[in-house]
Amino acid sequence: MPRRVLLIVNKAKADALAAAEKVRGLIERHGVLAGEVEASDSVLSPRASEADLFVILGGDGTLLGQLRRLVPLGKPILGVNFGKLGFMAEFDMPALTRAASGAFGDEPLAVHETPLLSVRVTGLDGRPRFESIAANDCVLTAGPPYRMIRMALSIDGNVGPTVSGDGLIVSTSTGSTAYNLSAGGPIVSPELDAIAITPIAAHSLSFRPVVVPLSSRVNIIVTRVNNDDGHGTTLVVDGQVLTQLSEDDAVEISRHDRRALLVRNPHTSYWSTLITKLRWAEAPRLRTLS
Repeated sequence: MPRRVLLIVNKAKADALAAAEKVRGLIERHGVLAGEVEASDSVLSPRASEADLFVILGGDGTLLGQLRRLVPLGKPILGVNFGKLGFMAEFDMPALTRAASGAFGDEPLAVHETPLLSVRVTGLDGRPRFESIAANDCVLTAGPPYRMIRMALSIDGNVGPTVSGDGLIVSTSTGSTAYNLSAGGPIVSPELDAIAITPIAAHSLSFRPVVVPLSSRVNIIVTRVNNDDGHGTTLVVDGQVLTQLSEDDAVEISRHDRRALLVRNPHTSYWSTLITKLRWAEAPRLRTLS
């Protein structure tokens, strides 16, 4: 049977809004349009539970935001890029047009089961006061007035180092090419069930990024924070969900019990994306000698 597709559009992006009509036509030609909603809607549409597939028009940020909402439904998600990079949203309009018959019809989908992280913040009273899901990363950032903070790290109950610096990044393999990469962390193949832990400007010559199994439980106690009129040291999830941290807060990060089902573009690969979009190992541009 043709798939029932819920179309989610980031209408703040003019290109995505303009493309919605064409995408709607592709869905109706090859499948069933279960409904169309705006990405900015605060409440998830009741039609979402009836869909077999979610198609999201936006950028990687749009995809991340919707992914956290849609994961509990356990349905595949197809991202069409109208952002700057499009690393997670693997399709553009030409690629979607080529794949529409199979994606919206009844052919098997090429789906990557993307690992997720569960993050929780607990105060001195021992009660959780913040919980979220991360697809890319959890970042502890110093915040204003931008003095160094101090964080005590432990992994699976094993006491690790205490580090001073501008923060710490805990990322999934998917998120390893985001902030983690910019901060000097390793690129981790999305096929690996792993967590990368990367310091941000650590005041140390020897604190190097580490990669641990996805099954690990990463605990961070923030022993020194910044506080500037409510805008100090902050935990940032996927660059979108924020909560301020207080001294001696405990941040616990572990594998989430679900995975996101992202539809793969059959005409590209992770490694070709590294080369074409991130310019992986691009050679220096040399002057041509006459």
